[in-house]
Amino acid sequence: MQETAHKTFQAPDETRAFPHGRAEIITVGDSEVGRLAFEPGWRWSVDVQPIAGTPSCEAPHFQYHVSGRMGIRMDDGTEMIASAGDVTSLPKGHDAWVLGDEPVVVVDWYGASDYAKQR
Repeated sequence: MQETAHKTFQAPDETRAFPHGRAEIITVGDSEVGRLAFEPGWRWSVDVQPIAGTPSCEAPHFQYHVSGRMGIRMDDGTEMIASAGDVTSLPKGHDAWVLGDEPVVVVDWYGASDYAKQR
């Protein structure tokens, strides 16, 4: 049965720092939700790939883009740009990077559990 719960990203259960960004994780009920913050200059293949140890991001994501613009390239070559107000569903197998000078913040309901964890 679902229980009433209240959490805030102002006091995350876990914070994982990496070059040019961080992942803040909260556990609500049986689910983990992440707020991922990326500074200008961040790119998954440069800043997180050494932590993940995989050729591309293997975390699937279902996320709401709060701020900034992010370029995304799937392993099959599909490319998109996600901006504030967008919702993206990304299967595993992608690279991503910050576009421009504004930080990117996303709230991720699916892929944050293992994001930027040392393998």
